[in-house]
Amino acid sequence: MKILFMIVLIVQLYLRMAEFQEKLRLQHETSMHAELEKLLMTAKGTEQEISRKDFEGFKKIFHRFLQVKGPSINWEKINKPPEDLIRPYDKIKAQGLPDSVAASLNKLVVVKLNGGLGTSMGCKGPKSVISVRNENTFLDLTVHQIEHLNKTFNVDVPLVLMNSFNTDEDTKKILQKYTHHRVHIHTFNQSRYPRINKESLLPVAKDLGMHGDQADVWYPPGHGDIYASFYNSGLLDKLIAEGKEYIFVSNIDNLGATVDLFILNHLMSQPKDKRCEFVMEVTDKTRADVKGGTLIQYDDKLRLLEIAQVPKAHVDEFKSVTKFKIFNTNNLWISLGAIKRLQEQNAMDLEIIVNPKTLDGGLNVIQLETAVGAAIKAFDNALGVNVPRSRFLPVKTSSDLLLVMSNLYSLDAGSLTMSKKREFPSTPHVKLGSSFTKVQDFLTRFESIPDMLELDHLTVSGDVTFGKNVSLKGTVIIIANHGDRIDIPAGAVLENKIVSGNLRILDH
Repeated sequence: MKILFMIVLIVQLYLRMAEFQEKLRLQHETSMHAELEKLLMTAKGTEQEISRKDFEGFKKIFHRFLQVKGPSINWEKINKPPEDLIRPYDKIKAQGLPDSVAASLNKLVVVKLNGGLGTSMGCKGPKSVISVRNENTFLDLTVHQIEHLNKTFNVDVPLVLMNSFNTDEDTKKILQKYTHHRVHIHTFNQSRYPRINKESLLPVAKDLGMHGDQADVWYPPGHGDIYASFYNSGLLDKLIAEGKEYIFVSNIDNLGATVDLFILNHLMSQPKDKRCEFVMEVTDKTRADVKGGTLIQYDDKLRLLEIAQVPKAHVDEFKSVTKFKIFNTNNLWISLGAIKRLQEQNAMDLEIIVNPKTLDGGLNVIQLETAVGAAIKAFDNALGVNVPRSRFLPVKTSSDLLLVMSNLYSLDAGSLTMSKKREFPSTPHVKLGSSFTKVQDFLTRFESIPDMLELDHLTVSGDVTFGKNVSLKGTVIIIANHGDRIDIPAGAVLENKIVSGNLRILDH
């Protein structure tokens, strides 16, 4: 009897706890809705209309955030994807190309994710306007690539930029310089969501303004917002009406993400009822990529697994290059018709990434984000293609910038390709210290970019400058201790060298 009584008591406690949690959830949701309505009352006309659309999306993600209990992944249910769902690029390339690829190209749209600022590299404004090669910005190179395609094949591949409220105004001003280029450029904005007080779970914002103390209370909710924002902008329907069928999506700072005719042909050559609606380009993982998302088989679907979803006990296993051999480059080929269908059915259900932040005043907030690649599970006949590493060339730091500015790469029609003079196809591992973080500081420390054709590894730390025509080979480590300075003289050849201490070239 005692045991039965205890069981009944535990069940009652469990039900009361569940009831309490449901009441709390409803309370949070009601309070959030009321606060959002107050914010909307501070705006009029178009601003209110745009914000209302954004807030509808935010309400959905907030509702799901309150309902999520525990990890979204059951580690035991993870399986390696079947071989036929991760195709080697060489097999796709071996199919060759038809006599004319113009028909396929005319059904393609290139979309670049352009919501990021250049602040991590010490620059103001959109990251896409940082000069990366021969005075060309990320945006310049993208326009040159697409213009070259349009001229070469006499086609009309448009460029679409997904901006954020951080980058939209500056980007639109810059786009005027491309008026006479042979490429149609469209833009749309991703949503603007309110940051949430971590304790109260209410918006930090007091009104819809973004100036003064309101500047950091809003955020763009990750690139997974592309589906809803693209659909809501009306541009998705416009492009479908023009006969476009696929978008090629990539980060604007990935200089390896050019239109690949072989992948496009593979998509377009399938029977219409068996078409891949989603292709994710993956590439082999190295030790530098251990945090990158990977593809798994889960509930009989191809699914993206991000490190944020991994239980702590399995993080080391996730980072293993032997078990999880590939990672997501975020180069994606997606059916426009399928995006429209899934949006209208409200069938995306992207995993929520909870991103904690601390504002300048010390307030702890959270922002709810989603990733574009997480939608792969919602699309029919989804596929991974294991592409060469050359299609993943992101420029996130000044160390990456040094690589793409060097003679390791040649520039042709906006595309960077590895120099044939380089004996190894892999790029050197470059690690520049904090003195090189800001682009302006980085540029003042190099009189000219060193010859790096035979470089394997470079580490630079402290106050170091490079003269003209320096050559770096093998493994080179240069460390200037605090208070010391090292000037590498013009014409120096450093091969398998460690330079430390103080080496200063005085002006005469």
